[in-house]
Amino acid sequence: MWVLVFFDLPTETKKDRKIYARFRKEIMAYGFQMFQFSIYLRHCSSRENANVHIERVKKILPEKGHIGIMCITDKQFGMMEIFRGQDQVKAPETVQQLELF
Repeated sequence: MWVLVFFDLPTETKKDRKIYARFRKEIMAYGFQMFQFSIYLRHCSSRENANVHIERVKKILPEKGHIGIMCITDKQFGMMEIFRGQDQVKAPETVQQLELF
């Protein structure tokens, strides 16, 4: 399962830019990686794990701006076509999770 966070936050004032930077740093601290400038994603091992990370993001939502959170399956993510210019590139690899018994 993949969790995607899309956001468009104001950056007109110094205070707005500080809020933007703090939100971005916090979601990165939660394990999200930049996919595009305002799209961050994180692989989760289950729907329950995805819900934990979604709740973390919801707790740090800024007062202003537009934020979207979406979950998609590994299969849906794997069907995405990604291009850099006209060249097709591979999608990010699924993170392998270690299990300890």
